[in-house]
Amino acid sequence: MNKKNILIFSVAVLVVILDQLTKLLINQNFQLGQSIPIIKNLLHLTYVTNSGSAFGLFKSLNAFFILFSIAVIIAIFFHLKKIVKSEKLLQLAVGLLLGGTLGNLMDRIFRGSVIDFIDFRIWPVFNVADSAVTISVILLAILLWKK
Repeated sequence: MNKKNILIFSVAVLVVILDQLTKLLINQNFQLGQSIPIIKNLLHLTYVTNSGSAFGLFKSLNAFFILFSIAVIIAIFFHLKKIVKSEKLLQLAVGLLLGGTLGNLMDRIFRGSVIDFIDFRIWPVFNVADSAVTISVILLAILLWKK
């Protein structure tokens, strides 16, 4: 890793560590399906698994999501020289995307499904990696909008 891409990889590593650590804690301390309120009727920790995509769609396509994640990672590395020459916000977005993609890819490969646990009750249950990917997409949309 050189100094030019340190932001991208630092963010990605931080996301993967936070994602995998929180999933490990949930997996070790909760029963599947268990839910505890953090803020009653607003925020719960709920242990679920998801072999599909967002909102639990396409559950039978785990292999597709593994291949798609690998393609995203390859695309990031293919364009890395251009990305590191870009503004810091793009580097942050790519770091979040890389970390989130890696976090959920690790689950899919090693567990066969993704562990989700952040539950706002009015939204499907998600995890740190999902949050990173969502924030990266929002940042990328903002950057495209500015052009």
